[in-house]
Amino acid sequence: MTDKFNSRPPAPASRAELLGHVTAYLDALVAKDPSRLKWADHVVFTEQNVQLAVGDGLWGTISGRRDYDLTFCDPETGEAGWIGIVEEHGVPGIMALRLRIEGGAISEVETILSRRDDPGPFPVIGQVMQPHPIFFEDVPPAQRRPRARMIAIADGYFDTLQLNDGTLFTEFTDDCDRVENGMQTTNNPGVILSYDITRFGCAEQFRKGQFVYDDRLRHRRFPLVDEEKGLVLAGGFIDHSGRIVDFNWTDGTPSKSVFFYPHSFVLLELFKIVDGKIARIEAVFTTVPYNMPSPWPRT
Repeated sequence: MTDKFNSRPPAPASRAELLGHVTAYLDALVAKDPSRLKWADHVVFTEQNVQLAVGDGLWGTISGRRDYDLTFCDPETGEAGWIGIVEEHGVPGIMALRLRIEGGAISEVETILSRRDDPGPFPVIGQVMQPHPIFFEDVPPAQRRPRARMIAIADGYFDTLQLNDGTLFTEFTDDCDRVENGMQTTNNPGVILSYDITRFGCAEQFRKGQFVYDDRLRHRRFPLVDEEKGLVLAGGFIDHSGRIVDFNWTDGTPSKSVFFYPHSFVLLELFKIVDGKIARIEAVFTTVPYNMPSPWPRT
C-alpha cells in the first residue's frame, strides 16, 4: 500500500545542511569530480549565463581555490551560495555560486566568474582579504525586515542605479561599502585612475548621479533571502547602450562614462540589510553580449 505521506514535499534543509552542500560542491569542483555530489534528476547548470552540461566549463579548468569564503543560505527555499577566489591553471579569478537543493540533491547551479580577461581593472585579487564580518552576523530581531520588504529594498537599489539621476529609491547606512569583483568601489580614494567617484560612500555616489549610463537593470531575480542574517542575493543584468559618455554630476562636476560600446553585465549581488537600510554589498559580474537573455526565470 502506498504511504499517503510520500507526496509531501521534503522538509526544508537546515542552515548547516545547506552550507555543507556548498562545501561539498567546492571540494568536488576542485577535484574535478562531479560524481562526488548528489544530483537531482533534472539539473539546470549555468556558467556566465550560458547553460552547460554538469562537468563542463570551470569543472575542466579549475586548479584550486583560495581561502576567501563568503557563504550564505536561505533555509526556507533551499538556496545556498558562495563568493570567493578560484584559480584556473594557477590564474586567480572571483567567483559567485548559487545552488538550489531539493530533497538533498542539487537541482540548480549558477556560476558567475570575473576572470583576468574582463575589461577594466577586474578582477582585483588581494585588496579585500576576507569577507566583512557583518555578512555572518545575525541582525537583531527588532532590526529585521520580512522577506518581501528585504526584496523591495534590494530592488530599490537597482531602481536607484538604473538611469541614476541623483534620486535614491532605497536607504543606506552611513558606513555602507560595496565590493565589486574583489575591489572596494566606495570610500576608496584613487582606486581607479580618473574614476573619482570611488572616494564617496554608497549613498553619495548615487546622489551625484554617477551611474546615469546604466540604462537598464534587467531581469531582476531574488532567489535567496535570509531574514535572520539580513541577506538578499540578487541576479540580473546591467545594460549599457554606450550612448552616454560625457555628462555632469548633479553638482555640476564634469564626468565621463567608462563604457563606450553596447554590452551587458550579468551579475550575482549580495546585500546586507540592517534596520531597513543597505549596510554592505558584494557583487560579482562579467561582460556578456548586449541584451543577452537569461536561462533563469524571474523570481
